[in-house]
Amino acid sequence: MEHVHLIALDEEDLYSGYNDYNPTYDTEELENDAAFQQALRTSHGRRPPMTAKIPNTAAGARSFGNMGARVPLASSMGRPATGAIQDGISVARPMTAVRAAGYTSAAYRGSAFDPLGQSRGPAAPLETKNEDTPEEKVKNLEKTVNELIEESCIANGRGDLQLALEKAKEAGRKERILVRQREQTASADHINLDLTYSVLFNLASQYAANDMYAEALNTYQVIVKNKMFNNAGRLKVNMANIYFKQRNYPKAIKFYRMALDQISSSHKEMRIKIMQNIGVVFVKMGQYTDAITSFEHIMSESPNLKTSFNLILCYFAIGDREKMKKAFQKLIVVPLGIDEDDKYIPPNDDPHMNLVIEAIKNDPLRQMERERKAMAERFIMTAAKLIAPAIEVSFAAGYDWCVEMVKASQYVELANDLEINKAITYLRQRDFNQAVETLKMFEKKDSRVKSAAATNLSFLYFLENDFGLADRYADLAMNADRYNPAALTNKGNCVFARGDYEKAAEFYKEALRNDSSFTEALYNLGLTYKKLNRLEEALDCFLKLHAIMRNSAQVMYQIASLYEMLEDLTQAIEWLMQLISVAPTDPQALAKLGDLYDNEGDKSQAFQYYYESFRYFPSNIEGIEWLGAYYIDTQFCEKAIQYFERAALIQPTQVKWQLMVASCYRRSGNYQKALETYKDIHRKFPENVECLRFLVRLCTDMGLKEVQEYATRLKKVEKMKELREQRVKSGRDGSARGRREGSASSENGQSNYVTSAKGERMSAKLRSLPGVNDPYETSNNKDIDASYMDPLGPQIERPRTAARKRVEEDEFADEELGDDLLPE
Repeated sequence: MEHVHLIALDEEDLYSGYNDYNPTYDTEELENDAAFQQALRTSHGRRPPMTAKIPNTAAGARSFGNMGARVPLASSMGRPATGAIQDGISVARPMTAVRAAGYTSAAYRGSAFDPLGQSRGPAAPLETKNEDTPEEKVKNLEKTVNELIEESCIANGRGDLQLALEKAKEAGRKERILVRQREQTASADHINLDLTYSVLFNLASQYAANDMYAEALNTYQVIVKNKMFNNAGRLKVNMANIYFKQRNYPKAIKFYRMALDQISSSHKEMRIKIMQNIGVVFVKMGQYTDAITSFEHIMSESPNLKTSFNLILCYFAIGDREKMKKAFQKLIVVPLGIDEDDKYIPPNDDPHMNLVIEAIKNDPLRQMERERKAMAERFIMTAAKLIAPAIEVSFAAGYDWCVEMVKASQYVELANDLEINKAITYLRQRDFNQAVETLKMFEKKDSRVKSAAATNLSFLYFLENDFGLADRYADLAMNADRYNPAALTNKGNCVFARGDYEKAAEFYKEALRNDSSFTEALYNLGLTYKKLNRLEEALDCFLKLHAIMRNSAQVMYQIASLYEMLEDLTQAIEWLMQLISVAPTDPQALAKLGDLYDNEGDKSQAFQYYYESFRYFPSNIEGIEWLGAYYIDTQFCEKAIQYFERAALIQPTQVKWQLMVASCYRRSGNYQKALETYKDIHRKFPENVECLRFLVRLCTDMGLKEVQEYATRLKKVEKMKELREQRVKSGRDGSARGRREGSASSENGQSNYVTSAKGERMSAKLRSLPGVNDPYETSNNKDIDASYMDPLGPQIERPRTAARKRVEEDEFADEELGDDLLPE
């Protein structure tokens, strides 16, 4: 209370004068005071406020320092002076908690130093950093460079390699600006080595990812040559990898060895990987001895699957049998680092443990273990198939040795798979008996192996058309494993071969219920529905199959065929176009596409695809026939000759092709060549009536003496033909006409000209050509149709120039020429 009495005295009030307002120190005008604002931006404005007050300086206490002291601060540094010295006597501190201090800050409310923190004036620069300073610029540039590196790495992870490279280049440009900015400052540490290393390394990596190997090597060289970068020598591995991609194998080995020298022995795993790369490079160079040295060192230090398999390949390349065996034995004992599968078997009495095992049964670690084990099995199977013919005198003995080794190892379950693989190898060697004998050994094995062997046996007997044994082994495979889709499909095939399509469809459906992606069953089911004329269901099957096998030409052809059967030619053409995009050299698909365009009436497109089909398969008779008919239809008989000549070479016993060649010569006006061709045909087929008739006709037109000879032969052949027909007619009743036509055709050495739907269309088209019919349409025997029909159709009558009187020259010679007709 003593302090209260002292403060209560007006003349001794320590806070007197604080309520007085002096307009000189109006804080409202401080925002426009340039000197004050500059002070705020300098270190002077950041000095701590004064906390003591000297007496008799009440007016001067309102300087900048004490102005800051009036702002309420959280620390004791900014508290107002509550004690002072008066005339050398210490004055007690007032009890401000009991009584008001006696002043108000109303005069300063709303100023730049508002105690309530509602300032909107020049106090903001005190709280924010000035970005114009060199230090802030350096920090911002460092942040930008790091962000660009991160964006480059993220873009590379997404697969956008071009963007990743652009970001890496931008980071390099910013980093150079950062180095110059640091050099301009007074800081001694003007280089951030870690940041520079990151920028260069990322840039080199992005160059390599974009196959810009020269730029990547140059960038790596900058890092490696800089002695300030620690452990930069390891990047020579990256440089060696680039040389390996460029197939510069000597330089790749050089850089691998340089990197190996700069890596200490404590980094054992990295050294092993580098030595693996050196061995692979030696294999690429064909230096198998050097590669074996590297791989053997790795197997002695840290054996692994890939190195062991590569070692077997090298021994196989040099033909060392004993070392192949030893390497195979090492391969099957390489530790996989996988725990036993017993830990995944749940106990029956612990529900909590059951939940844990269920959770880890297919976790990423378990998947990794499966992949590693599958890789080991694949290496063992491949190595056994590779070395089996080389390590023993025969393939079978070598395979038996591999099987015995595997049975004594941790891969004992692979022994049966190797035996089945042995049978499949026999199949590839066309040794079906040995394959069957090998597969029959599995009839008493466990169900899985028995089912696989029986499935292969059923397939073998089906290929040999022994459907009884195929059906038997299909049943055996199904009994061993009812859920084997291959066994069910084989059973369906056997039923399909017997013609029971409905039952075959049921087996295919069951196979698909067990494995919805079993493409063989789905394909066969589509064919079955096609046989049953259930075209919509068949189309649905093949469309599903197309979704699984996008580039299967067979599936596309079946879809096109079904659309054609459904009379949707537009869709059929569309699917055939997709087919030839996958198999552009398939002559059957091209011919089918030409046939569809022909049915649509588009002759030009049909010709294009038939011509492409002929180009890839010049022996296709249907294509040759269509192209020849096309040129005859377009009145280009000369071009049709080459196609009919090719057909005559393919089918030399068919007289119709040679007659067509002769008719083409005759149509084109080359009568001499036509006569020679007909004579050649007559020598090969002396009893051919059509050829003799043409010879009589041509000899008559050309005034040759052989006309009488050929006419006599023609009558003789017609008489023989008539007698044969009479004998056939008298000996056969009911089908006399059909028998007679067949006998005449075979004995005369000729066949019907039209044997297919396309041939019928061609003959009808040729017969419809304008022109007069050839003679020789009558015969003494009315029962025999001996009339002649040109295989190329009726010919347009040519002018009879030979019968015209040659009097023009004489008349012209007797005529007097006028002056206007004489030359000048």
